[in-house]
Amino acid sequence: MTPVRVLLADDHAAIRAGLRLMLEQSGDVEVVGEASDGDVAVRQARALRPDVVLMDVRMPGTDGITATAAIVGERLADVVALTTFDLDEYVLGMVRAGAAGFLLKSVGAAELVDAVRRVAGGEGVLAPEVTRRLLDAVATQPVAAPEPTPGPDDARLATLTARERDVLDGLGDGLSNAEIAERLVVSETTVKSHVSHVLAKLGVRTRLQAGVLARGARG
Repeated sequence: MTPVRVLLADDHAAIRAGLRLMLEQSGDVEVVGEASDGDVAVRQARALRPDVVLMDVRMPGTDGITATAAIVGERLADVVALTTFDLDEYVLGMVRAGAAGFLLKSVGAAELVDAVRRVAGGEGVLAPEVTRRLLDAVATQPVAAPEPTPGPDDARLATLTARERDVLDGLGDGLSNAEIAERLVVSETTVKSHVSHVLAKLGVRTRLQAGVLARGARG
């Protein structure tokens, strides 16, 4: 099995060391680089082409939001935000920047490794209880949502099939592919295909952004 390549971006060396230890104990995750600020993270991502970047939201110099926007915009890697989960404009800004999900810095080893594997495999939904809290927050703060601000009459929603709307509703509830598959009584492969179509039709980059649209569409 090809190991999942991960880049760690956090201004605290102790946190990077802890994350590295947890990831590399898994046997199928390789930490290919570290960065102490956003600018270095972008340069490292360009040079190393990791599968996943674990990105601290707040760092000196270039912050996690700016770095995430550059990495996702250049399609260098998927980005997972690391946060203490203070729901402020910095964390919410990561949604617009294209973060694939969020992890608390207090995350345990098993959850961390599982999240990295999921993102590398295109899953992109992390810690559902956290994701749902975040979706609730961004629903009331449209500044963090993809442009234009979503609403019940968003024309993009009309392009979706009935099944794609069902899948979008699942994303709005912060569900994983497996959970959506169980809800709709279909296979995970089918859900993954629908998610790809939903993202393309809505013109968003991540499941989390699609979830924000779903929340906005509920009015």
